[in-house]
Amino acid sequence: MATTITATAMTDPLNPAALYRLLTFLSPGFPVGAFTYSHGLEQVVDEGNVTNPAELEAWLKDIICHGAGRTDAIFLSESCKAARIGDREALEDLRELALALQPSGERYLEASAQGTAFMRTVEKSWLPQDGETAELFKDLVSGDRDAWPYPVAVGLVCSTHDIPVRAAVVAYLQAFSANIVSAAIRTVPLGQNDGQMVLAKLEPVIFEITEDALSSGIDDLGSTTFLADIASMAHETQYSRLFRS
Repeated sequence: MATTITATAMTDPLNPAALYRLLTFLSPGFPVGAFTYSHGLEQVVDEGNVTNPAELEAWLKDIICHGAGRTDAIFLSESCKAARIGDREALEDLRELALALQPSGERYLEASAQGTAFMRTVEKSWLPQDGETAELFKDLVSGDRDAWPYPVAVGLVCSTHDIPVRAAVVAYLQAFSANIVSAAIRTVPLGQNDGQMVLAKLEPVIFEITEDALSSGIDDLGSTTFLADIASMAHETQYSRLFRS
C-alpha cells in the first residue's frame, strides 16, 4: 500500500521554480516562528506519556490521521481550489472556519500567528506578480490585518505560485511533523537519529492522508484527538514552558 501511495504522490509535475518556492515556504527558516510551538507535546512529555521514539510516532500518527494533520490538509487543499477559481468568498469562509475550529486558546495562537506571519512575509518578499490568483492575493492582504490560519494561508499562496496541491499538502504535513519531532528532541529528549527514524516511518502515513484530503471536502472535516486537545488546554497553565503551545 505504501508503495502505491508513494507513486501516486509523485505524479504531479513540479517545475524547478515551484519546487524552489515550496521548499522555501515550508522551510524551518521561513519566519513564521514554528519552532516556538509544540502542539501540546510539551504537556504530554511533562505528564510522562511520550518518553521514547515509538510513543512519539504513535502520538504523531494519531494527530496526522485523526487530528489537526488531516484537518489542516483538507483546509489547505480546499484553499488551493478556491484560489484557483478566484472564489474570494470561499477563501474567507475557510479562513473563518479554520480559526473557529481551534480547540484551545493556544492552538488558536499556533494556527493564527503562523498563518498571519506567513502571509506578511510572502507579501513583503514573495508577492506574486501575474495572474488572477495573484490579484486575489493582493486584494485579500491589502490593508488587511485579520488573522490567517496557517493551512489556509499556505493553500492560497501555493495556488498563486502554481505549486501543485498534492505537493503542497505533502510538504505541509512533513513540515508539521518535523516541527513536532524537533520539539520532542528538545523535550523528551530524543536523539537526532531517533527523530529521523520517526519521520521516515511517518512517510507512508503522510502520503495516505494527503490522498484522503484531496478526495475530501469541508463536510469531511472532523477531529477525534481529544487527548492532544486537552493537552493544549492544560499547557496554558503549565508551570514551566519552553513552547507557546
